[in-house]
Amino acid sequence: MKKILLSSIILIIGITFIGRLSYLQIFSFSTDQVLEDPAIKAIYDYPERGYIYDRNGKLLVANQAAYDVMVIPREVKPLDTLEFCNLLGIDKANFIKTLKRARRYSPRLPSVLVPQLSKEDYASLQEKMRKYEGFYIQKRSLRYYATNSGANVLGYISEVNDRDLEQNPYYVAGELTGRTGIEKEYEEVLRGRKGVMYIQKDRFNRDIGPYKNGKLDTIPEQGKELHVTLDKVLQEYGERLMHGKRGGIAAIEPKSGEILALISGPTYDPSLLVGRERSKNYTKLYYDTIAQPTWDRSILAEPSPGSPFKTLNALVALQEGVIKPETTIRCYNGFFVGRKKRGCHCGGGIRNMNSGIYKSCNAYFAGTFRKIYDKYPTTDEAQDVWEKHMKSFGLGNYLGYDLPTGRRGRIPSKEYYDKVYGDNRWASSFIISNSIGQGEVAATPIQLANMTAAIANRGHYFTPHVLKKIGDKEISKPQFTQAKHTTIDKQHFDPVIQGMAEVYKKGTGRWVQIPDIEIAGKTGTVENYTKIDGVKTQLTDHSVFVAFAPVDNPKIAIAVYIENGYYGSRYAGHIASLMIEKYLKGEITRKDLEQRMLEKTLEHEYAKPYSGQPFEINQYVW
Repeated sequence: MKKILLSSIILIIGITFIGRLSYLQIFSFSTDQVLEDPAIKAIYDYPERGYIYDRNGKLLVANQAAYDVMVIPREVKPLDTLEFCNLLGIDKANFIKTLKRARRYSPRLPSVLVPQLSKEDYASLQEKMRKYEGFYIQKRSLRYYATNSGANVLGYISEVNDRDLEQNPYYVAGELTGRTGIEKEYEEVLRGRKGVMYIQKDRFNRDIGPYKNGKLDTIPEQGKELHVTLDKVLQEYGERLMHGKRGGIAAIEPKSGEILALISGPTYDPSLLVGRERSKNYTKLYYDTIAQPTWDRSILAEPSPGSPFKTLNALVALQEGVIKPETTIRCYNGFFVGRKKRGCHCGGGIRNMNSGIYKSCNAYFAGTFRKIYDKYPTTDEAQDVWEKHMKSFGLGNYLGYDLPTGRRGRIPSKEYYDKVYGDNRWASSFIISNSIGQGEVAATPIQLANMTAAIANRGHYFTPHVLKKIGDKEISKPQFTQAKHTTIDKQHFDPVIQGMAEVYKKGTGRWVQIPDIEIAGKTGTVENYTKIDGVKTQLTDHSVFVAFAPVDNPKIAIAVYIENGYYGSRYAGHIASLMIEKYLKGEITRKDLEQRMLEKTLEHEYAKPYSGQPFEINQYVW
């Protein structure tokens, strides 16, 4: 009986071992398990990252060859460290630090020791690297920019960090990922998929051939090319116009929501963030806390919208039935809030909607704003209605565009004012600044451009976006192809658009007319405050301008915001008109204006908070 029991135990153990061995040999193809095996080496084959083209098929971003010096820590043999460091052009301390970090990450997996060698360095190192066991050179693709513009939209790529490795098992140390802009938003599309080949090693750590005859090996999948909505020529032209100026520009095609240009000033050449100098260049750009070239003002700056916001208050008043286009309000070179007079620059007189818009009369819109609130029994109810109308234009919330960053702007709610003043303790006179786009309202340049597109379309807009197609496939995402409707009925837009067209013909924007192009626009002068030595100080006003053209068949809607740019038509209006002409005509006829805008800078204004020079204040913003 004992012999039978012993034989049975031996038989069961033997079957168990055989079964487990069979499973490991036949069924267990987990790549994670393979990578944990010290007798197997993984060699990655990286595909080229997808190219990026503009809306007209012009190349924006391609690839260039680069070479990384890789290390597998467990395979490193004793070496002349000083000689090796001199060969690679690195210091010994950095070499030791990087090698320790690679060993902590994984002694078996390859890590980058020296990234992004040039072709020349690679040629001189290729043969010499053979004497250093555990090190090898791996080919890699870096980005090549066919433009010196669009850095804020295109984005850049950099090595994955510890957080990336924790969040996404696809990556291994030393690989590259999109960090900002289009490169980040469409990372999975652009990167493709890397291939891998598993090599079996013997007990002497020598390669003996493919593991499992290559059954687990994969081939790389090429990254897909992207066609984006940007117009390369318009983007480059806009950035030239923004030289020496701070601010943001957003241009949109109204009928589709496609972003034609997205410009932030100051900016930088995207090629600065490529190659071995990338880290040094990025540090210099990032820590420029005065000019802030890495801060995208086109989607992150949230100034008050200024007088362009008057057009929305006119539309709300028409929708609420509290005024008609012919309704008049008298301007006494301003208006009174209690005993305090608020100023106006329109010249005074009787204003209807048309003249109120093209002369940008503060008194007319303050009176219109009051009428909206007077319609309702409580300010809470009126504020709810007003807020709903404003948010229907894409203000006060994220637009939902396909870029990885942005700001909400601000359309204040009744809760906001209840917190400031107390419940039922405030009235329209408390928030009268909102009537002219000052006060508590705030909007990013792209929100203002989208608002303008909604007016151009007579009541609807398409979510702004930068993706046009992937490969040959046009985008079909509902969030980009379905119209979003405002709360304003279509018939109310024509009188407002007529007033905006008069802005160019005889109003505040008459100095920036474009031959043979009918434009509807609105100037804006925005008060600008900051703290200097702890004291709230008024600086030179911001210049804001919105427009669309042609009036009857809009092809472009644009918003321009220039920090410390004085008044609306002085800088923002001129720049907007030049960009509209460039896009619609392909050339500029007003060469003198173009030359002036290309050469003029506002650096002297930006230096005033530090130099103590006086600011130019427009006392008639109100």
